[in-house]
Amino acid sequence: MVQFIVTLITGGIAGWLAGMIMNSKGGIIRNIIIGLIGGVIGGFLGGLIGVTATSWIASILIAVVGSCVLIWLARKLF
Repeated sequence: MVQFIVTLITGGIAGWLAGMIMNSKGGIIRNIIIGLIGGVIGGFLGGLIGVTATSWIASILIAVVGSCVLIWLARKLF
């Protein structure tokens, strides 16, 4: 249960930071969703180039990169 809450907090922070970087507007639920999906995308992309998260900060940074990619891709598609 604690890990789930930490995951939601990490996703929210990553989504919020990505929204600030990409100048995207959204609420807390949208930020959490973008951050969680961005974490998966960032983890996949990091795995391709051999980068892994070893700390909470690194996890957020990887999720932010993935979230920025997600926002960019969504803008291109829609």
